[in-house]
Amino acid sequence: MIYLQLFWSFLQVGLFSIGGGYAAMPLIQSQVVEQHMWLAMPEFTDLITIAEMTPGPIAVNAATFVGIRIAGVGGAVVATLGSIFPSLILVSLLAYIYHRYQKVDMLQSILSSLRPAVVALIATAGISILLQVVFCGEQMQMSHINWMGLLLFAAAFFILRKYKCNPILVMSVCGVCGWMTGFVSV
Repeated sequence: MIYLQLFWSFLQVGLFSIGGGYAAMPLIQSQVVEQHMWLAMPEFTDLITIAEMTPGPIAVNAATFVGIRIAGVGGAVVATLGSIFPSLILVSLLAYIYHRYQKVDMLQSILSSLRPAVVALIATAGISILLQVVFCGEQMQMSHINWMGLLLFAAAFFILRKYKCNPILVMSVCGVCGWMTGFVSV
């Protein structure tokens, strides 16, 4: 039964996450944290961090991580297949349609109208993770602010925007800083 739930959950994520991995984050959160309660929100933020840092698509990495966490290697395989199956079918179909009708203006207008929805999904995911880090999963009150998390976010944002540094390097440095500050306070 768990294999079917994993497959169905990530099939839905794969089917409705138009726009890539960042657009899939709210859908993954809905399935994994809210509906099935396979992970708590702090574990979900760790999942997103790991899925971003490992090579490959974020949704596939997340499916593999959740699958292995819930049902071992078999769960990882089933969740991953559920995540990629819609893409295999849709991309094949869309490639055929696009190749056949690429000169039609209506197709171009449909594609351009999808862009704002993708931006909204990415913004929602980013804000959700930022609020989780800054307020430590607690209520949004000044007494619950994680000042180190807020400082690391601001520093990383500034460095990435101003100096165009390698994002993996910035994420690694922030991770080490967060670990060190957590380690020191223990």
